[in-house]
Amino acid sequence: MKKLFVALLAVLLLVGCTPKEDDHKKFDVLHLQFVPSRPAEEILTGTSELGDLIIAGMKEKGYDIGAVEVTVSSSYEAAGEALASGAIEVAWLPGGTYAQFSIDHEVDVMLTATRDGLSNDSENPADWNGLANKTLRNGPPVTYYRGLIYAGPSEYGKKLAAKVNAGEKLTWDDVNGARWGFANVTSSAGYLYPTLWLMENFDGKKITDLKTVTELTYAAMFQQGAAEQIDCWVCYADGRDGYENNEKGSDWIKDFGRPDSIWNEVNVIGVTPGIYNDTVAATNANDKVDTAFKEAFSDVIIDIIGTEKGKEIFGVYQHSGYQKAKDADYEPSRQAYKLGLEN
Repeated sequence: MKKLFVALLAVLLLVGCTPKEDDHKKFDVLHLQFVPSRPAEEILTGTSELGDLIIAGMKEKGYDIGAVEVTVSSSYEAAGEALASGAIEVAWLPGGTYAQFSIDHEVDVMLTATRDGLSNDSENPADWNGLANKTLRNGPPVTYYRGLIYAGPSEYGKKLAAKVNAGEKLTWDDVNGARWGFANVTSSAGYLYPTLWLMENFDGKKITDLKTVTELTYAAMFQQGAAEQIDCWVCYADGRDGYENNEKGSDWIKDFGRPDSIWNEVNVIGVTPGIYNDTVAATNANDKVDTAFKEAFSDVIIDIIGTEKGKEIFGVYQHSGYQKAKDADYEPSRQAYKLGLEN
């Protein structure tokens, strides 16, 4: 009897020391982070109802989430670092940023964003210019987007635009004479793919070969472009749309004091190859963020964006849907990132 009692006590102690499965599905706070491809205040306002929807959706999957904290990182790389360290559980990362932090499997892709296709997908920059060629989001959902190289309304910017619109090719001296705005080195549309564009069109020249370059957010690029403080900058293909007369962005004429439509004043002088869309990525530094969590969270986000409220929330990024992703989808982005390291 004594031996039986000892054995039973040992089993009870073992059971008492084993974490309950429910504890593995409990988060006091689930940390989500977005990158500053739009102004932080705009993102936080637009996603203010996301937390409650996630809590409700994950509850149906058996997860107990006390609160959801949504933040906007100071840079793309800062979001990647926070995710890789486990300081946050989930982040919306551009493909280039995901490529950087997935090389050593620090983070894992869950979803790829889909966007409404644009009315224009031409590789000829002149086809994007003028109010008559205004880009509209009226195409079918797509999993890629293009980066555009813009010339603004400064005298030098107009000189480059006139050359391109006349069907002439730009020279290295042309682009090297401009004052440029680029994003962080992990940004696909803001750095990596423009590097590929430069290399392809100007005998292997890179951003680091340009004479005058400033690192800026996309919002600052358009602001400084409007103020004629920079001549050229880069952004995703529907970048101008957010600075037209738009409730979610800045008004090119009213807010920036410009005399004409952004479609006439900001011309495209280069077009990048297609860039695989943004990710929803998870940390690999938190045991709770396992395969089951990733599957559940992915399903919840897909369900949310399938609603009108969800489309409104993620409209801040022009995401129209999400589909489950594979790490291999981002191998081209990893190759572009490795190229960026050589700069």
